[in-house]
Parts: sequence; C-alpha cells; structure tokens
Amino acid sequence: MTIAQIISNRIGISEKQVAAVLSLLDEGATVPFIARYRKERTGSMDEMQIAAVMAEQERLEELIARKQTILRTIEEQGKLTDALRKQIDDTWDAATLEDLYLPYKPHRKTRADMAREKGLEPLAKQLMAQSPTLQPEQAASRFLLTPDGSRLTEEEALQGARDIIAEWVNESQNARNAIRREFDYSAMITSKVVKAKQTDEGAEQYNDYFDAKDRLSRIQSHRLLAMRRGEAEGFLRIDISPDQQKAMEKLDRIFLKGNNACTEQVSMAVEDAYKRLLKPAIETEYAAAAKLKADEEAIRVFADNARELLLAAPLGQKRVLAIDPGFRTGCKVVCLSAQGDLLHHSVIYPVPPKNDIAGATKELKMLLSKFAIEAIAIGNGTASRETETFVSRMLDGLGIDDVDVFVVSESGASVYSAGAVAREEFPNEDITVRGAVSIGRRLMDPLAELVKIDPKSIGVGQYQHDVDQAKLKNALTMTVESVVNKVGVDVNTASKHLLTYISGIGPALAQNIVSYRTANGPFESRKALLKVPKLGAKTFEQAAGFLRVSGSNNPLDNTAVHPERYALVEQMAKDAGCSINELIQQDEKRKSIDIQRYISAEAGLPTLQDILKELDKPSRDPRGKAEMFRFSDEVHEIEDLREGMQLPGIVTNITAFGAFVDLGVHQDGLIHISKMKGKKLHLGQQLQVTVIEVDLRRRRISLTL
Repeated sequence: MTIAQIISNRIGISEKQVAAVLSLLDEGATVPFIARYRKERTGSMDEMQIAAVMAEQERLEELIARKQTILRTIEEQGKLTDALRKQIDDTWDAATLEDLYLPYKPHRKTRADMAREKGLEPLAKQLMAQSPTLQPEQAASRFLLTPDGSRLTEEEALQGARDIIAEWVNESQNARNAIRREFDYSAMITSKVVKAKQTDEGAEQYNDYFDAKDRLSRIQSHRLLAMRRGEAEGFLRIDISPDQQKAMEKLDRIFLKGNNACTEQVSMAVEDAYKRLLKPAIETEYAAAAKLKADEEAIRVFADNARELLLAAPLGQKRVLAIDPGFRTGCKVVCLSAQGDLLHHSVIYPVPPKNDIAGATKELKMLLSKFAIEAIAIGNGTASRETETFVSRMLDGLGIDDVDVFVVSESGASVYSAGAVAREEFPNEDITVRGAVSIGRRLMDPLAELVKIDPKSIGVGQYQHDVDQAKLKNALTMTVESVVNKVGVDVNTASKHLLTYISGIGPALAQNIVSYRTANGPFESRKALLKVPKLGAKTFEQAAGFLRVSGSNNPLDNTAVHPERYALVEQMAKDAGCSINELIQQDEKRKSIDIQRYISAEAGLPTLQDILKELDKPSRDPRGKAEMFRFSDEVHEIEDLREGMQLPGIVTNITAFGAFVDLGVHQDGLIHISKMKGKKLHLGQQLQVTVIEVDLRRRRISLTL
C-alpha cells in the first residue's frame, strides 16, 4: 500500500488528490500557494485539507522510522523471522506495531524473567495447557530445585509459573485488543481530590473535579485538561478504568479452556496480568490518546481565535493617539503618524489616585490639535474603563465629534514591549512607551503588529500551557502564515516580521528584502524582487502572488493574480478590446469575457474564476473596516451588575465551553455554550447580552445572548 493510499483512507480524500499534494510539497510548494494557485492539480483542496495531508505524512514518516528501529533491534537479537518482518512491514497502526515489538523490547528484569531463570517456564507451559488430569502442586514438585541450587516451595514454583503466564497474557495481541475494545466501550475517567491538599491555596479552582466522573470517549477537552492540570499540581488523583468484570470476562474467554485445577492457576495469572500489566499499560495508552485528542481540540480553538484576532478589521493609515491606561503610574500617551511612526510620548493622570482631569484634558487637547489626530486607541487593561469614560466626556465637552475612540485588546502587548523586536524598533524608549505604540498600531493594522508577538502570548485560547507545545507552535505558525497570505502585504511598506510569513520567504529573505528596499528605494514591480539577493525563481513563484506593489506600472502587481497568469489576463483584455486597467475598472468589459474560452490544463475554471473575482475588486482587504464600540454608562464595576440587565459587550475569547465577553467592569462574563442559542460567535464581535447571574465572591458573571 502506498503512502498516498494510506493517507487517503485515513482522511477521506481521494488518492489522486493526496498524491498531487504530496508531489507539490515535495517540489517545495507551501500550503497557501498550493491552496490558492494549484487548484487544478489538487481538485481545489483548501488549506485545512492540505495541512491534514501534511500532518498524516509526518505521522507516517515517524512510524516508518519507528519500524526501522524495531526491525533493527529484533534482528540484533537474532529473532527476526520472515513472517515477523512481513507483519511489521504491513502494519500502519502504531499500537499494533508496539504490540508486535513488545516480546522483543529491551526492558528491566521482570518477575517472569526471574521465574525463567529458576527453570519454571516448562511448568508454566504445562499449566497453560490446562489438562484436567494434571494436579498443579504435583507438577510443581518437579521444579523445586533451581539451576543455581536453591530450593523453592510448591507455592513459590506455582507463583513463578503464574508470573510467566501473566507475561504471556500481557504480550498477547488478542488480549490487548480485547482490553482496548473494553476501554473503547466502557472506560470512565474519574478524578478525586487529594485530601491532604484540599484546603491548600489554589485547590478551590478545581472544586468541580474533587469528585468527578466522565465517560472517557465523551469527555470535553477543557475538562480533561483541567483534570490533568489539577493532577500535575498535586490537587487531584486521576484514574481511567473500563468495566473490570467485562474486561476479565473477555480475557477468560481467550485463555481459560475448562474448569479444573490448572484452569484455576491460569485464571489467577490472567487476573494478575490484567491488574498489574495490561490495565496500567492500556490505561497509559488511552490517557495519552485522550490527551492528544484534547490537545488537538484546544489547539484548534486557540488557532481559530488567533485567526479571528489576526483578521480583525484595521482602521487603516490614520493619525492615532494611543493610551496605555494605568492608575498609580498614570496613562502612557503616544502620538503616531499615519504610517505608525512615533511622534510624541507623555503621561497623563486622569484617573485615581491623582484624578488630574484638568491637566490631562489640557495635554490631550494640545496633542489632538498639534498632531491632527484622527482616532484614539485605548488599551483594554487596568484602568481602561475609567480612561475611556474620561476621554469620551472630554471630547464631548470640547465639542470634538470627528475623532473616534476605540478600545483595543492589550493581550501580548507587554510581551512585545519587553521583547527583542520592540527593543530593535525603539532602542531609546522604555517598555511603557513601546506598549502604548503597540496598542496604537494594533488599531491601525492588527495583523502587521500582532505578527511581532509569539502567537501563544496573544491569550485567546484555553489551557495553552497544558497542551503539546511543539504542536501548538506549529498550528499557530500555520495560522499566521494562512492569514498573512490571505490578506497579502505591500512589499514596500511591510516590516520584516510581516514578510517572514509570506509563502516561501522566511526570516533571512525577509531581512534581505527590507535591506534591498532600504538601499535601493521602493520596488517598482513584482519582477524587481528577483534582484533581491538569494531570492530565486522558485521563491518568486511561491511568494509573488501574495506580495503587492501599489505603485507599479502593471496594475496586476497590486492584485492577487499570480505573475504566471499575466499573459492570460493580457489576452483577456486584448480579446475584450481594452487595456488591463480598463478591464479592472469597467464592469461591462469583465462581464463580456467568456471564461470557457480560456480553460487549459494549467488554468482551469477555479483559477479563471479567482482571476475574475480579483479583477472585480483588486487588492481588496478581506478584513473590512474597524468599528467603534462603547460600553454602557450604567455599569463600571462588577458590583453595578444586576440580573436581567441588557448590556453591550465585546467577545474577548472563545472556548469549547462558551464565549467570554467584556462588559467594561474589569471582569469578563461567560456565555455558556448552552446559552448561545445555536449561534456561532467570533472574537471581537459586538453584541447585546443579558446578565443571568453575578457571583461576587468568585467574581463570575453568567450571561446569555
């Protein structure tokens, strides 16, 4: 069976499509490039499907490497038969492969090993045969003298024989598969509080899991991850067990052949094998599988949230005054040019404890005028609500109605401001100024600013520190790459951090592009990119369609049309009797095109439809425009909330169990998934909610749509 066939069977995509993706990946193509510009070869597979093929390919490559290790180890032992080699070669299931390897796997000396050293394996074989005429004690009496000269009692000999039988049971594929089926059908996961730590600081957060029980196959990812965190911190003890009686019945049907004295010995060995060997091993296996499943769900939620945050609507190139609010240390203020350059910074104290309203008003009034400010961005952290109220009242009092006020997420801003990227950008400014700049730039272009931050630090997931960190990083990197390439970037204004995520480029080439741009001025066309050191034809093929050159003589350079299709568009324009510019600007010219005439093996209907869609709205930003939002003036603290209140809110986080909503009271409320009324919410969504319950002691707010 080929790799393409195996992947096709596993993920339900045709073998032909899988083979096409594998071939393109082997040629060095990236996921965004394949999804956008190679639809004819893949049958229009999307990024998620292509990523699934990649993931399966990586798993299979790991399995193949594991097979080679196993074959080599068994061969070194001189125990590799042709039949065993074929079994291993034909196996594509990791658990089955490990079962085949188990009898040959190097391990510490076991009870069965010690029993064999005492010469008890023949006795174990006699008992295993379960002859009705054989008396176990009588059979054991012939094995009391060991090879080293020591003597055993009959019970010691029988115990040793049972240890050997227990190992045979444990190494039996039939037995292991039988227990796996029982785990599949009936396994329950339970968590109990560790009594000695029940009253310790931090234990209360796991109160819901002090005596919890869930079916393993159905447990929600957040519950499993919470249990595991509680166990790791020493507050909980977790157990995963199937129905023991049914598990034992399955094993008995495999190993017990009658009802005699030898059968009783085998039955004891089977029970011991289950409790001491099989159950712990399969429990570990299923715990790992459940953790993997929970990780994948948590990573998916995190990646989805990160995607929505990265795709947040930009305000665009406007002159922005940004405020990083604070109580005791004051509110850090920066003024930014329309290009995001830092023009000024200062500190105001309009909130407690200083309450310098007059001084803050004087400073902001001057800055608004001096820098012709068009919008104000306020971070949503400490003192955000108080600062937003002050600013709104100040603008109303001054009669200024042409400056919009936006509350901006601060998640990850502190990570950025203390990091290497911020130090490189603002070596002479402290972290408070850098943080305020980040808030302002996030309003102007969230994507361009957020790519400078480790996606894990954005803070829009659940249990991100408890999941597989390598898989989380990989998923988030792919998410950022997907978003950056979906939006596209202007090669003449993009930072090296943004360029890094463009298909085929990476950090080194991104720096080369910026350095070339600095030394030689703006790129005049996409083709000019080929002058960048180490940016060859293959990289140009992967990257060009996602880079924009707004000032180029060729209007297609500022669209998502790939340069390899320029000749095709030129032919369309020629056939329509117009220039490319006229084809873009005149709707009737585009409608006159019969795309069936242009279908070829390289450019099929999907590509042609994409081209016309792009010509219809060239270089359109898919993110829309930033919208203003204002909290209710009725509430400022959690104590102001009352059941039944209807309030505006903004979604700050989506989890598997619900959505968190900022109401402007310094504590997000939760819309439990059962209260969403079947609606799918998204990060940054503005909505109306109703307060169901307020728990002041635990500072929990329950909401419904």
